[in-house]
Amino acid sequence: MKIHSRSDLEALRAKGLSTLYPSRLKISVGMATCGLATGAAAVYDALRDEATERDLNLMLVATGCLGYCQQEPLVDVRMPDCGRVVYARMTADRARNLIAALAKGELPTESALAVIPEGDEPPAGSKPAGGLPLLNELPFYSRQHKIVLRNCGLIDPTSIEEYIAQGGYAALAHALLDLTPEQVIDEVLRAGLRGRGGAGFPTGRKWQICHAVPAQPKYVICNGDEGDPGAYMDRTVLESDPHSVLEGLTIAGYAIGAHQGYIYVRDEYPLAVERVTQAVTRAEELGLLGENILDSGFDFNITIVRGAGAFVCGEETALISSIEGGLGEPRPKPPFPATSGLWGRPTVINNVKTLATVPVIITQGADWYAGIGTEKNAGTVVFSLVGKVANTGLVEVPLGLTLRDLIEGIGGGGLNGKTVKAVQTGGPSGGCLPARLFDLPISYETLTQAGSIMGSGGMVVMDENTCMVDVARYFIGFTMAESCGKCTPCREGTQYMHKILTRITAGEGTAEDLQLLEEVALWVKTASLCGLGQTAPNPVLSTLRYFRDEYEAHVVEKRCPAGVCRALIRLAIVPDLCNGCGLCRRECPAGAISGERKKPHTINPELCTRCRICYDVCPVEAIEIVR
Repeated sequence: MKIHSRSDLEALRAKGLSTLYPSRLKISVGMATCGLATGAAAVYDALRDEATERDLNLMLVATGCLGYCQQEPLVDVRMPDCGRVVYARMTADRARNLIAALAKGELPTESALAVIPEGDEPPAGSKPAGGLPLLNELPFYSRQHKIVLRNCGLIDPTSIEEYIAQGGYAALAHALLDLTPEQVIDEVLRAGLRGRGGAGFPTGRKWQICHAVPAQPKYVICNGDEGDPGAYMDRTVLESDPHSVLEGLTIAGYAIGAHQGYIYVRDEYPLAVERVTQAVTRAEELGLLGENILDSGFDFNITIVRGAGAFVCGEETALISSIEGGLGEPRPKPPFPATSGLWGRPTVINNVKTLATVPVIITQGADWYAGIGTEKNAGTVVFSLVGKVANTGLVEVPLGLTLRDLIEGIGGGGLNGKTVKAVQTGGPSGGCLPARLFDLPISYETLTQAGSIMGSGGMVVMDENTCMVDVARYFIGFTMAESCGKCTPCREGTQYMHKILTRITAGEGTAEDLQLLEEVALWVKTASLCGLGQTAPNPVLSTLRYFRDEYEAHVVEKRCPAGVCRALIRLAIVPDLCNGCGLCRRECPAGAISGERKKPHTINPELCTRCRICYDVCPVEAIEIVR
């Protein structure tokens, strides 16, 4: 069946609604990468096998990620007329118990997290697991506003019908059948959407520039080369709601006059590649990709390109070089890709989250979107909140929300009651901001002025046990390894900064090293060819700016205040606390711990490598770090 009109879309919508809201029991298991990593596949198998054994009539579906990764695996149970109950941290045993209860017509309370109402209000007369809050009442969700993540975890990502049931492809129909390319561009311009890949350039303006270039052919590319440590927003969207990206990419192609699109996704994301490939195939089968889409006369095709994992290919010109079959190396700008990009032709490159936002803007309108966030920072931003924070996961909030609201309100503050010291935004090229700046509103300008960047949305929280000098060394080591080596400032400068930081963390740094480190960082920032090199010094410059006392402690006092740098600490056992359980002695890889059972143990400082394994495993906290 080919879709030729809105009425054809409506027919598929009805089919999607029948599986989204069936008249029988339905269980959905979050099986994006985060869920699979915590055992979702075993939970799915246990649910299926137990239901088969009990001859329970149910629909079992694999969905994407709901965002609350701290609570994975997540299972969503929908019993007709009783609402939807989300169960957290499921195991195979709990899954079998769940099926046993459901077979009796019961919704158990064990592992129940919250209720997802269907519609604006909870179902009248519903009696889900007693006393459960609504999902959007949980602190993790209460301040969120989901636009990019609107369907993630709620629909079957392999079902185009369920995407259409949620309003999918209505924006494409509206754009192709009711609007001119210029009107589409104007709508995106007025909405105030800025590129969510990190730079924050106005999306509509980029489209406008490319549209104005008369040369053909033109290309539009989805940049899914997400390489920041701890960042997985783009991967989750591609795994959980791939059709939103396809729809946004097709609308972008129509707006600029391109008939060929590319989705560039790193090969380390096999599930994302699988889901996007399946989505493209299905859209082609239905005529939502290919020739004469919706009988509008517009042709558009999408090719998936697997990246080899080079971090620098997140930079648009390096990405273009990779698609062309060359080395992933940046090119000087100008010319910018919008005028001369892929194979020298006009090219628009947008991030996954940017494109997933476009359909909502087209259906809801520019004024609606511009009303979210702040005047110059409209809409929402998606962060992967990770690190030393109580609640980890994907968070989508309106721009303008403060860092404190996000880290302490949504994230729940420090892990295990520890005090949060800093947060790094923007991935390895971002800056580290101290807790005293957490009242800053989140926007492109405020983060840049503070010495960080928005980046693609990585947010790493650090607590009192984090050494900021060691953090700077880690991230410089990452960018040093990922530098393409094409330009001297980045290639040599990152290596030199890493050597200085290594000396400092080894207790061999001098006061002159601090001055030299700052000089080199500023030189790399000013003279590097592409965004990777230009932002690589941010972790160094921001930690020198806000945590200089820690650098001075390493250099002058030969002390690591956080007790992290091995050369500047020693480990000791407090005799009055040690119960002689022997766990530290068994786990010590260097054989540095000795002692009789049920008697205080001791650490031989000559054998100790200060790996801190004993500190981590001691059940009575008898190991102390001497700074």
